[in-house]
Formats: sequence, C-alpha cells, structure tokens
Amino acid sequence: MEQNNGMVRIADDVVAVIAGITANKTKGIAGMSGGMAEGWAKRVSGKNVTKGVTVEVGQLEAAIDLRVIIEYGEKIHEVCRVLQHEVKEAVESMTGLRVVEVNVKVEGVDLKESPDNAKKTDPQRVK
Repeated sequence: MEQNNGMVRIADDVVAVIAGITANKTKGIAGMSGGMAEGWAKRVSGKNVTKGVTVEVGQLEAAIDLRVIIEYGEKIHEVCRVLQHEVKEAVESMTGLRVVEVNVKVEGVDLKESPDNAKKTDPQRVK
C-alpha cells in the first residue's frame, strides 16, 4: 500500500493472527489443526508458528489457507462458508488488503461430549 509518506507493508504473521483469532471465534469451529510438520517446524526453529493458518501477503492482496476441526453435529459446508466470509471481512477491514481467497481444509471432527451429557449417559456403578 503506497502512502504519501512511503510504503506500508503488513507482515504475514499479522494477517495469520487476525485469521486465526477470527476462525477460533466462528461458531462450529472446535479448533485449528496444526499438523505434524507445523509442530516440528515450531520445535526446530523456535519460531511461533500460527497453528492451522498459512498466508501469502503481497502489497495489495492476501491469500489464506486454514486447517480446521469442526464440532460434531455442525453442517460442515455451512460452517466453512461462514468461516470464509468472517475471515475475509476481518482481514480486509483491519488491514486494507484485498483477500483473494480463503481456502478451508477440514482435518477433523471434534467428538467431545459436554460434561452434562456424559453424566446423563453414564449410569453410576456404585451407590
């Protein structure tokens, strides 16, 4: 982005943080999937890698890839559509960059039951 006083460059990590926070706030998203390669890169380099988010940032545009885990029972296609919209809006409004794509890869389903449901389904063995 060119300004009268020079150039503004937004770091990839800034866009990744915005996308990651927005994704984690999206209804139906249980969490982000980092994968083994990302975990290994973090341990080897010591670099704080944003879990489940990969971005490419140019001077005017950004492309975002998200690896997510969906909550069981949610309509995956609807959650992903909302996720794409929310991330695009957040990044564009906060950075001024044009988001050309938000790719979502669903890598799992969170099967955790709520503690209340677990108590109801498991009968007490000892009285």
